[in-house]
Amino acid sequence: MQAVAAAAGMMRRGSLTIDPAGEEEAPAERVGRLVRESPVVVFARRGCYMAHVMRRLLAAVGAHATVIELEGGAAEEEEAALGGGAALPALFVGGDPVGGLEGLMGLHLSGRLVPRLREVGALCT
Repeated sequence: MQAVAAAAGMMRRGSLTIDPAGEEEAPAERVGRLVRESPVVVFARRGCYMAHVMRRLLAAVGAHATVIELEGGAAEEEEAALGGGAALPALFVGGDPVGGLEGLMGLHLSGRLVPRLREVGALCT
């Protein structure tokens, strides 16, 4: 499942709700909810080449990430809500922060990416 959302608008694709109808969510609550709703989530700025590489690597191993593309001021709010000094793009697998492209590549090169994706139900095999 892949959802792409502009944080400024309200969108719903599949079971992922970007902005619940009529509800105002704090950025930290929204990030937490989005991470819980999907086994693999990437938060990125619109047009980020590193997020594109992350998405391609995940697809190559058989996982389809939910990608949340952020624009403008919403990107700064969401980035701050990620906490821990996290920067965009930011990958979460099974609700756990992996980091950015370097974190994903580290998991992949160490041979721990595919088992982790299987563990969280992001791979069929």
